[in-house]
Amino acid sequence: MTDTSLQNLSNLALSRKEDFKAFVDAPRRDQPESLTQAQLEALGMKARAEYNRRRREWHANLGPIKTPQLIEFLEDLWDIVDSNLQDGDKAKGAVAVDAFPGLGKTTSALAFLREFHRREVAEQGEYTAQGHERLPVCRVGLTGNTGMKDLNRAMLEFFGHPGRNRGTTAQFGQRALDCVLSCEVRVLAIDDLHFLKWGNTSGIEVSNHLKWIANEFPVTLLMIGVGLADKGLFSEGGTTGDAALAQTGRRTTRLGMRPFTIENEKGRREWRQMLLALEQRVVLSNKRPGMLADDLSDYLFARSTGHIGSLMTLINRGCQRAIRNGDECLDRDLLNRVKNDEASEKARQELEAALEARRLTSRPRPSRKKVA
Repeated sequence: MTDTSLQNLSNLALSRKEDFKAFVDAPRRDQPESLTQAQLEALGMKARAEYNRRRREWHANLGPIKTPQLIEFLEDLWDIVDSNLQDGDKAKGAVAVDAFPGLGKTTSALAFLREFHRREVAEQGEYTAQGHERLPVCRVGLTGNTGMKDLNRAMLEFFGHPGRNRGTTAQFGQRALDCVLSCEVRVLAIDDLHFLKWGNTSGIEVSNHLKWIANEFPVTLLMIGVGLADKGLFSEGGTTGDAALAQTGRRTTRLGMRPFTIENEKGRREWRQMLLALEQRVVLSNKRPGMLADDLSDYLFARSTGHIGSLMTLINRGCQRAIRNGDECLDRDLLNRVKNDEASEKARQELEAALEARRLTSRPRPSRKKVA
């Protein structure tokens, strides 16, 4: 595989093995050095343009940050995957990551998949005993019209199989199984599972197909989506009364991603730690200690409603504007001019009113110093 630099990682499709491996093998991104305002102004035109370009890319890729939510999620996922070492005659337990948008489901899952791929290759080598390319992870995404044939084709697309364009559903499935066995895939990740219409024939077909995969493929099935419980994935019979959904639910462990909350001291401390971590990663010449965690704590919670995706979007866009207009810092005036996602903007007013009226606060109580 041709080496992929950080500069073109934005041009990847993780549903293809070459791009997924490029994502996995990419070196850790280096944080640009912090310059004072005087140092920034002393840069020549070309050097300043290059520095700003590096900062743009850095701020657009601030995560993932090891929040308590991410740590809990990764621990649970490692437990499940590492315990799925049953022989091939036994079905392995599946995982469903089910949470609201903006809580970092896909980002967290990709963080796990990257480390799992690296571990397996480090322990067992880049090639299998038969000389095939080792691919511990296969990742596919679904669309609203996905059926069994589409799902099988998506798996073949990941492997770049020459027979991915012509064939029957069963033929595609057998070819996908051959690829999984040859490349010794251990985790099959299916993203955007909520795109399926579980109440129609296609949804039941895919549910039956997931059961077949769990039975026949020696993999841990990792399903990622929104509202999967409401779709009936974990229910006794699901929304359609189909027994296949009940069996899928029995074999599936549900993992969620919780938002940040400020109703108790523990939640407020977690929020502050998140903002302190972000402060360390922001590269602006006029950044100061407490810029986020002290000056903007309540404001940022209201703008993001505790959803990490919305927070990261706001900080990223704010940093881009601060660099572009020369402010080189984040404050309320600048961020008020930065648009965020629609869901956060709709929920913003009620939270802001509660915070301004002191009915809520995002700031933890100062720790008491022990008297000697």
